[in-house]
Amino acid sequence: MKPAFIAEVSSNHHRDLQRCLNFIDCSADIGCWGVKFQLFRIDELFAPEILANSELHRRRRNWELPDDFIPQLARHCRRRGIAFGCTPFYLQAIEVLAPHVDFFKIASYELLWTELLQNCAATGKPVILSTGMATMDEIGDAVKCLKSSGCTDLTLLHCVSSYPSPAAECNLAAMETLRNAFGCKVGWSDHSVSPGVISRAVHRWQASMIEFHLDLDSQGEEFSSGHCWLPEQMGQVIRDMEQGLCADGDGHKHPVASELPDREWRADPSDGLRPFKHLRQGYGHA
Repeated sequence: MKPAFIAEVSSNHHRDLQRCLNFIDCSADIGCWGVKFQLFRIDELFAPEILANSELHRRRRNWELPDDFIPQLARHCRRRGIAFGCTPFYLQAIEVLAPHVDFFKIASYELLWTELLQNCAATGKPVILSTGMATMDEIGDAVKCLKSSGCTDLTLLHCVSSYPSPAAECNLAAMETLRNAFGCKVGWSDHSVSPGVISRAVHRWQASMIEFHLDLDSQGEEFSSGHCWLPEQMGQVIRDMEQGLCADGDGHKHPVASELPDREWRADPSDGLRPFKHLRQGYGHA
């Protein structure tokens, strides 16, 4: 079964509506199930002391997605047949998003924020929760909070919150730990930009969802950090994934259609020569 690939636009949109729409088109074109944006306001993301003393953090105001983009992005996703999701980073963002999104995504950094979890769950929308940096106890508390607040469709994403993530630290086996502990769907939120890691997450650890950071053209704000995929890279991964999954077959051992013409070109059991004797007579004559 093909996992649901979700393209994370993150802060690569330049606050440009047409660029946002291009991300949706690109995500649909390369075979993604969904696309995800982020809705934050830095005044409600960072403490005043941080903003007062860090020009680097203040500059993130230029990464804020305008609220009035949300309905337009949702409509374009519907037109392209792709799910629309968003990560809320402040409580009012949930109210802005709820009429439009197909799912909420909660970031690893917000996993401990009970009120945010409760409010997302109370909408009745599916919730995807990233678990980077978290302990099993912290994840357990978050899962309990979401389920007790009304979430009936929960996916946990194993995640390593370093950008990019070294393959040797991806610890993909943790997906099985999460699946066994919480009995819900489990996937992988990728920061490795490694086709091998994606393939292993799907084929060995049965990831039902793959989230990845996408940039259109290497000009996005986050591309230089090294954790974003370009369309042609991820498009190839998705195509390879589909080919690999369709190659599994039904498990029954039998001659398949492409083999049938060669069945009678096997060695005849009477003399060990190819093809079967009844094909030898008159071979090559019109």
